Formats: sequence, structure tokens, C-alpha cells
Amino acid sequence: MEGRLWSSGSSDKNISLVSQLQRHGIIRKSRVADVMSTIDRGLFVPAGSAEAYYDSPMSIGFNATISAPHMHAACLELLEGNLRPGTRALDVGSGTGYLTACFALMVGPQGKAVGVEHIPELVSFSIENIKKSAAAPLLNDGSLSIHNTDGREGWAELAPYDAIHVGAAAPEIPQALIDQLKPGGRMVIPVGTVFQELKVVDKSLDGSVSVRDELSVRYVPLTSKAAQLNG
Repeated sequence: MEGRLWSSGSSDKNISLVSQLQRHGIIRKSRVADVMSTIDRGLFVPAGSAEAYYDSPMSIGFNATISAPHMHAACLELLEGNLRPGTRALDVGSGTGYLTACFALMVGPQGKAVGVEHIPELVSFSIENIKKSAAAPLLNDGSLSIHNTDGREGWAELAPYDAIHVGAAAPEIPQALIDQLKPGGRMVIPVGTVFQELKVVDKSLDGSVSVRDELSVRYVPLTSKAAQLNG
């Protein structure tokens, strides 16, 4: 996952990073600031990294990255209204587990936060990361879960979802994810190959779907495990 940089600054502490994103107008909603302050990004990057709090994407191995903080913030801002206590959220391409952990805190123990990731080593890594974080109790009680599967198929077992985030660029919006979006729900997904747009997909209460472009981005592709590892 890789997004356009909105800020080139860096910080050695998570709180300072969040404050920087607020100063630059990326974070505007208090719930987004609160959850990003509570879930420490430094716990979700490879150990010993000096760039944990830089506003840039980072490699996490397996031809994958963790998005830049400003992209996580932008997606949380877009989804905040759908991440209410008791709602259900799906994180496709959950990687190191950072955004799934944020979702879990926002939907709370009465909700469900589901991460899907097709690289088994990243599934294991993300679970260990979450265990060190403020979201650990939600992993323990089962309201937060990470699954090893092809994210293009979503996770039908706990559908429908009020909020869906996709952390890799699809050539087109997967129908399975549209089907798993709850009426009244919202999905944010990067779409495109050479040129990509972060799209906001809203499903009305009558089941009709509207799509709009939010911003230009650059993410790794949403593809098969084999294609990713050989990419």
C-alpha cells in the first residue's frame, strides 16, 4: 500500500505524529485522532525500524507495505461515520494489523473488526502486533479477528459490513465486496493499474450503489498470493 505524501515531516513519537497530521488538516475528526493516538504505529512495523513514525509507506516484506500515516488517517476520516460502536468493519489486505486494530477500538466489543490477509506470515505477525497494542482485549474476546484468505473474496461469514477498507489497488471493484457491504455502508478502495483513484463506494438503504473519486493514490496491486510473491 502506498499513498501520495501529503506531508514530509516525521516524528519520533506516535502522539507527535498524530498532532502533525492534525496540523496539516489530514485528521479533522476527534475519534480519528483518538484512535490513532491510542494504537501506536511503532508496534505495527518491522522491529527496530527508525522510520516507524515517518509519514511515508514502509516495506513489511512479501512485496507488501504498510501505508503512510496520512493515508490511514484519510481512510479513517472517510469511514468514521460507519465505525460506530456495535458496527462491523472489514479490512482487506490487513498486513501488519494496524488499521484493523484501529477499527476494533472504534466499533468496540459489541462490534466486529475483521482483517483478511493472504500471506500467512503477515497474519501471524499482525496477531502478535495486536497482542502488544491497546486492541489486545478485543482480540482476546473475539470481536477482532484476522483470517488467512484471499481478500478479493472478503469474509462472508461475518457480512454484511458497515465499513470496508481495501489496502491494495484492484483493477475494478470486486463484486464480492460490494455484496458484503451493508445497505447504508461505505467502502474505500483504490482502483486502477498505472493510474489509481481512491474511490468511495456508498450503498444506499435500497441497495443501490454510488461511487466517487476521492484522491489520486499509488498502492500495490490487489492480486493473488502467487502474483504478489513473484511480483
